[in-house]
Amino acid sequence: MKTVQMTLDEALVRLVDRVRKQLRLSRSAFTRDALREHLARYTTAELERRHREGYARRPVAGEEFSAWESEQAWGDA
Repeated sequence: MKTVQMTLDEALVRLVDRVRKQLRLSRSAFTRDALREHLARYTTAELERRHREGYARRPVAGEEFSAWESEQAWGDA
């Protein structure tokens, strides 16, 4: 692992300390978890953005998925 020095405002540190104590985590563990979670959300948002842009550039054709309609299973039959 690499040691990284960070500057945080005191109110944020107090809030982090309150929550991490309840979770029984160190500041480092709490920060690692928070960074991983944020990066995962960012990655998902980026993939969704790229997906939307792709469909905006090349929209679904009218009958593009009609061949698959008979394969749908809705569970109510």
